[in-house]
Amino acid sequence: MKLSIIGSGYVGLVTGTCLAEAGHTVICVDNNQAKVKELQAGRIPIYEPGLEELIRRNVQLKRLSFTVSTKEAVEKSEVIFIAVPTPPQEDGSVDLSYVEHVAREIAEVLPEYRIIVDKSTVPVKTGEHVTETIRRYCRKGVEFDVVSNPEFLREGSAVADLQKPDRIVIGVASDRPVAAMKAIYEPFKAPIMITNLNSAELIKHAANSFLALKITYINLVAAVCEASQADVTQVAEGMGSDARIGRAFLNAGLGYGGSCFPKDVSAFIRIAEELGVDFGLMREVEKINASIPERFLKKLRSSLWVMRDKKVGQLGLAFKANTDDVRSSVAIELAKRMAAEGAILRCHDPKGGEKARELLPAGVEIVSDAHQVAEGADVLIVATEWPEYRLLDWHKIKNSMRTPRIFDGRNLLNPAEMKSLGFEYTSVGR
Repeated sequence: MKLSIIGSGYVGLVTGTCLAEAGHTVICVDNNQAKVKELQAGRIPIYEPGLEELIRRNVQLKRLSFTVSTKEAVEKSEVIFIAVPTPPQEDGSVDLSYVEHVAREIAEVLPEYRIIVDKSTVPVKTGEHVTETIRRYCRKGVEFDVVSNPEFLREGSAVADLQKPDRIVIGVASDRPVAAMKAIYEPFKAPIMITNLNSAELIKHAANSFLALKITYINLVAAVCEASQADVTQVAEGMGSDARIGRAFLNAGLGYGGSCFPKDVSAFIRIAEELGVDFGLMREVEKINASIPERFLKKLRSSLWVMRDKKVGQLGLAFKANTDDVRSSVAIELAKRMAAEGAILRCHDPKGGEKARELLPAGVEIVSDAHQVAEGADVLIVATEWPEYRLLDWHKIKNSMRTPRIFDGRNLLNPAEMKSLGFEYTSVGR
């Protein structure tokens, strides 16, 4: 099929590329000319495993192209996906100005029947507003359908998530677009759920908020484990073995961060309030999650006594492994707080170092070799669960530190192994 994606950010780029890989002809639109030129040359602005290779192959096969022209994309496509940013506002609500702007742009150049698919994470009832906007600005008599098709991509495994999804949700207001939407996703061989528009929009916020709740719960359990000499990883295994619960997202650590969970939880609270529902449960989740880094720092201060002038090595700056995304990263927040307290900080991240530079204080050093963060350090912190950190030369690290102390905020390392190497090792909930 002939498809277009308006917005070539994280979601739009991954979605467009994987749809092209599935055999569709895809036009990705972005209003940044320099970014479009980079993409046309096969260079991408984000790190996502496997994505760059897929972009290059599908550009060469002429199944994937990039443009700044919404008009061109709308004219040449049967189905148009909206995948623009929906950033948070100060009150927790979502800024829908980008969605509204694109809806107007599409309407003004709509030549005949098209399916407009909202891929951005939006509050419930957005589809109704998009429909109203397009109807208001399009040429009289032109027919269209608006569909909600939320994404469930995890940064670091987005390509696999899109190519082998658990389910595909398609929210519609009529039966007319259903066959076309099923045809788009037929190559992915995944269960397809057909819902109404409002249900589809709620599913994404409800799912992410529940996962955030699960993460917050296991972090509270970790605090109980620390106070009772239990091991949170064993508790999580026991809980997760129950089919009603499941093991995923029961990893204690520094709490959730990134560009999705914090924004989606806040938005869901706001959505509920506007609909007359007091979602105090999720407000408590926000409050608890915000307190987790401080609890970790409290343990660190207890060990160091005074933070000022202490040399701290930090492994990890991205909000999670296998991505260069540092937005709302707990690792960045930790680094900022320690720097504010006078720590001399040296950091490493395999992919997120350059982007982190823009967010960290000028005195924070970012190095290219992970082993360097330990040189002369009073303490070493694991802040992102990059698997390659397990493979570091820990003998070398121990010998290069002033005092061999590790604070593992992601429970990445084996406590017994670290202690046998002579480290003073502290993790979360075990």
